[in-house]
Amino acid sequence: MHSSLMLVILIVIFAVIFDFINGFHDTATAVATSITTRALTPKNAIIICCIFNFLGAFTGTAVAKTVGDNIVSHTVTPQWVIMCVLIVSIVWNILTWYFAIPSSSSHALIGSLLGGGIAYNNSFSVINWYNLFHSVVLWLFLSPVIGFFVGYIIMNILNSILKNCKRRLVNKIFLKLQILAGAFMAFNHGGNDAQKSMGIITMSLLSGGLISSFKVPVWVVFLCALSLALGTSIGGKKIIKTMGSGMTKLTPVNGFAAQTGASLVILCATFFKAPVSTTHIITTTIMGVGASKRLKSVKWGVAKSIVWAWILTIPITAIFSALFIYAVKLFL
Repeated sequence: MHSSLMLVILIVIFAVIFDFINGFHDTATAVATSITTRALTPKNAIIICCIFNFLGAFTGTAVAKTVGDNIVSHTVTPQWVIMCVLIVSIVWNILTWYFAIPSSSSHALIGSLLGGGIAYNNSFSVINWYNLFHSVVLWLFLSPVIGFFVGYIIMNILNSILKNCKRRLVNKIFLKLQILAGAFMAFNHGGNDAQKSMGIITMSLLSGGLISSFKVPVWVVFLCALSLALGTSIGGKKIIKTMGSGMTKLTPVNGFAAQTGASLVILCATFFKAPVSTTHIITTTIMGVGASKRLKSVKWGVAKSIVWAWILTIPITAIFSALFIYAVKLFL
């Protein structure tokens, strides 16, 4: 029990680090468009994002169960494997942040969890493939596509409504509305992303026999909410630049459409208990908004690099995680 408790403490520390990095890695998710269109100063945007990320984390724990018990069972995943999964995820997030790649923390965690579970058990049968496909893979890959079309549709509706309005008045109104849209985006980001670390910590508590059923303790919810919010306060300027202006030129109306569209997609995914990439959803929603003007408005070269990160993150982190587990097993 003593060694199990020590491992849980280490896992909690690594999960907090993952959540913290997720916070500054994904700050761009909620605030990039608000900063680019000058609806908010970077400081005020990050403060709003920090507050609403924290509040959003208290909205539920269904996504946590999907991550922590519905893909790879805690019964076949010892605590040291969970810790290795977190280490690989953290390293991947740091690397993609350093190179300003809007990669997905969700993809990294899921990929690492898959690779770790398979490598430890030397079997593919430990994966619940039905849940993986329907609750994770389907949403991870379809949600960015949905985001693109939602952004495209919302922007076309707004263009139709506002076509006879003065541009100056429209910009003035939507600069204010974009603050609300940014807060809504941050709230939904917290509601989905914080639950991933909650799931991993609760998985370790179950694996160590410290709790009897998958129910996320209140202290875990608070800790993950706080670490995500603190990470958000640090921000990620490199990724903000890529997402905010690297793909298409944005106006306040564009920013409002992108943030509102992405928020709705994330909210829908959370309702269906699905962990999704908020980074990729807002990215493709921005692309959809840009494409509503004309396809040439989108800088497809930047989009291409993001798509490659989107496709490759899960298999790469799964391989790295498996190799890490095999290496550790040599010394156990």
